[in-house]
Amino acid sequence: MADRPPPLSVADLRALVEAGEIDTVVLAFTDMQGRLQGKRFAARFFLSEVLQHGTEGCNYLLAVDADMTPVDGYAMASWERGYGDFALHGDPGTLRRVPWHPGTALITADLAWHDGSPVAASPRQILRRQLDRLAERGWRAYVGTELEFMVFKDTYEQAWDAGYRGLTPANQYNVDYSILGTGRVEPLLRRLRNEMGAAGMAVESAKGECNLGQHEIAFRYADALTTCDQHAVYKTGAKEIAAQEGVALTFMAKYDEREGNSCHVHLSLRDADGRPVLADDSGPYGMSATMRHFLAGQLACLREFTLLYAPNINSYKRFRSGSFAPTAVAWGPDNRTCALRVVGRGPSHRLENRLPGGDVNPYLAVAGMIAAGLHGIDAELAPPAACTGNAYASDLPRVPATLRDAAELWEAGPVARAAFGDEVVEHYLTMARAEQEAYDTAVTDWERYRSFERM
Repeated sequence: MADRPPPLSVADLRALVEAGEIDTVVLAFTDMQGRLQGKRFAARFFLSEVLQHGTEGCNYLLAVDADMTPVDGYAMASWERGYGDFALHGDPGTLRRVPWHPGTALITADLAWHDGSPVAASPRQILRRQLDRLAERGWRAYVGTELEFMVFKDTYEQAWDAGYRGLTPANQYNVDYSILGTGRVEPLLRRLRNEMGAAGMAVESAKGECNLGQHEIAFRYADALTTCDQHAVYKTGAKEIAAQEGVALTFMAKYDEREGNSCHVHLSLRDADGRPVLADDSGPYGMSATMRHFLAGQLACLREFTLLYAPNINSYKRFRSGSFAPTAVAWGPDNRTCALRVVGRGPSHRLENRLPGGDVNPYLAVAGMIAAGLHGIDAELAPPAACTGNAYASDLPRVPATLRDAAELWEAGPVARAAFGDEVVEHYLTMARAEQEAYDTAVTDWERYRSFERM
C-alpha cells in the first residue's frame, strides 16, 4: 500500500455515489505492454458486489501481443488450457476520480487465480515481490518517472488513416525549455496538469523537449507502487484527454529519426524511520556504502535486465550516440551521457536509470532496478570508476542493440531467474520472442521505398 492517503476513500466514493456525482467505476490492471485493461461498472453494483468480491477477466490478457492477438507459448494461458479467467481485485488505496470522464472513478486491480494465489507474471505482482524483498531489510523504495511524449495536431483516427506518416507536430522546431513553445499547446498541457492533479497525482511542472511537438509533464516522486500505478493511469488519461482535444500524442520510444521519448526512472531508498539509505556526505560522490553496492548491481545486471527497460523492437531505436539515450553501460555523477546517473544531494540522493523509453512498463523497470540493486548488495559488488566524460566515446560495454540481443541475455541470465523465478523469466521471454517474430515477418515502408523499383 502507499504511504499517503488514497486520492479517494471508499467512504468518499459511497457518499459521491449517493449524491449522484459518480455513477461509473473503472476497475483496471496494467498488462504486459503497460496498458490499462478492465471493465466499467455501474457504481452502485461496484460498491455492493465488486469491491468485496472482485470480478473476472480472461487470462489471455497476459498472453497477447500489442494487437490483442493470442500468442502461443505461454504457460499460464493458451488454447490448450482453454483461456480461462483470473480474478481482478481492486486495491482500495488506489481509488481516484477520473476528471476527464464525467461521473467516473477508477481503482487499480491486482490479479489472482481462483485459489487466491497471485498471478506471478502480472507486472504489479512482479514489483510487489521485489518491494517485499526490500521490506525484509526494513527499506522502502521511492520512485519518480519522467515521461516524454510527442503531440500532433491530427486526431488518432486521422493518424491511423494516414499510416502515421505526414502528421503535423504541435511545434515545428526544438522547444526544449521554451515558454513560447509550451504556450502553443498550453490548453492541452493545462488540462493534463489540472486533471491529473484532480485525480490525486502531485503535478510539478511541464516543459518542452527537443523533438518536434515533444513535451514532458513531471510528477512528484512517491513510494514505488504508487508511482507506477499513477504512471499507468497518466498514460491512458493523457491519450484520452488528447483525443477529446482533437489531437494525438504518443509515448512510443522512437517516432522518427530525431530524439526519442524517454522515461528516466529515479529511485532512492529509505529505512523504517524515513532516513535515506543511499546518501552519505562523507562517501565518494555523496554515496553510502550501500549505494555503491546498489549501483554496482545496476551495472552488473543492466545488460541482462535490458528487456525490462526496453521491451519492444522500437525501444532499441533510441540508443544512438549523441541522442541523450545511453549506449554504454556506464555511470557518472550528473552525467547525462551515461546509462546510470547519480544525482541529488542528502535525502534526495538517488539513481537515475536513463535506459527506459516512453514505452516502458514502469512496474517491470522498477522491479528490475530493485532486483539488480539487491544483487549488488548481497554480492558486495563495487562499482567501476565513474565516467566523468563522454560515455558515448568510451570503450565500456554496450547496451544491447536489439530486442533479440536483450532476450538472449534475459534468457541466459542467472540473476533474473534467482530474483524473479523461472515462470516470470519464461513469460517475458515468450513476449519478446513473439514481438521479434512479428517484426521479422513484417515488410516495412523502408523496404518498399528501396526495393519496389530500384532492385
